[in-house]
Amino acid sequence: MDSLQPIDIFHLMYDNDPFSKWMGMKLSHIEKGSCTLEMTVKKPMLNGFSIAHGGISYSLADSTLAFAANSHGPQCVSIETSISHLAPTAEGDQLKAVAKEKHRGKKTAIYEVTITNQHNKTVALFKGTVYITSKNWNNIK
Repeated sequence: MDSLQPIDIFHLMYDNDPFSKWMGMKLSHIEKGSCTLEMTVKKPMLNGFSIAHGGISYSLADSTLAFAANSHGPQCVSIETSISHLAPTAEGDQLKAVAKEKHRGKKTAIYEVTITNQHNKTVALFKGTVYITSKNWNNIK
């Protein structure tokens, strides 16, 4: 069987990911070890301060991490993540998350995700470590 490309793996994952779809995440770019997703902050995503709930940028970063980490073929799951919120986001803001692979070993990999708004202002920084399993997306198709 031919090896799946990152875009094929993205579709296998995204097609079975109702949460990322509900969030309105759209793929802008994917390659091995890197992914860019974009979304718009909607009113139901706001908290009592009328800004986006912190879980919104966290969820965007987490999904971007997942697609980037799995793009190599082996299935990966997160084992540790953290986020720093640098600026608030509001209804209508256009968010872009860019995941970049910083290290990939035999069993773990580390990614950084930067989230910016429509003004190219960094609103959050996220770091994630994933465990690389022995299961492979090529066997799922």
